[in-house]
Amino acid sequence: MERNREDDVLGARLRDAVRLAQNGGRPRFIGFLDERQADFVQHTMKQLFCENYMLWGGYDDAERVVFGVFPDFLVPDASAFPIEALTVSFRRADTLTHRDFLGSFLSKGIERETLGDILVEEGRCVLFVRSEIADFVRNQTDKVGRVGVKLSPGAEEPLPAAHRFEEFQSVVASARLDCIVAAAIGSSREKAGEIIRAGLVMVNHEVSTSLSAAVSPGSKLSIRGKGRFIVDRIGPLTKKGRLSIAGRKYI
Repeated sequence: MERNREDDVLGARLRDAVRLAQNGGRPRFIGFLDERQADFVQHTMKQLFCENYMLWGGYDDAERVVFGVFPDFLVPDASAFPIEALTVSFRRADTLTHRDFLGSFLSKGIERETLGDILVEEGRCVLFVRSEIADFVRNQTDKVGRVGVKLSPGAEEPLPAAHRFEEFQSVVASARLDCIVAAAIGSSREKAGEIIRAGLVMVNHEVSTSLSAAVSPGSKLSIRGKGRFIVDRIGPLTKKGRLSIAGRKYI
């Protein structure tokens, strides 16, 4: 995994958390973390030979998660995490998006690390926050943009869908990154190559500048200015020896 300054800082925090949990006898928590940081956590824990940890975002398959490391005598437990769910209610006629909610909270001085997933549907938003800011969010939020809202603790199942997708299918020459990017965004391979060489493409949360890098099923692509994609299927071969592929774009 390619390292950067942020990785070094997070790595130091992780090592401190492991040491404090082992010596202090109580769990230690870091985050919310994004998907790339969560991957880095798992890589670092392998290096530290630490298995008594858990990543939890308040519900199964959360995208943003909190890292919790536990003393050896405690089994990692989701209920121990300092995470609270909040429900925001608003008129179904009003249109609010993830960006609207995130912008509203950040404008109040709330740090991104204290905010987890924000799940939005008509008339309702469920968000996950660090426990230490839950009261502040409830007491300081009566509008998102110009829309009046009402906050209440907890969340009823089923939760709003985390994402909506638009499916795409194509036929490509190979599973090279430039071919897959071109298919995902509906461009030529030449244009896709320019985007990749410019460092605007991430594969599984890592920047890739290699046009010939192999893409496998399940890969997540982030293409700056174009969106995020999941490659669900590569193959089978067509009668002309080309690859059929299928995937989804986050919308």
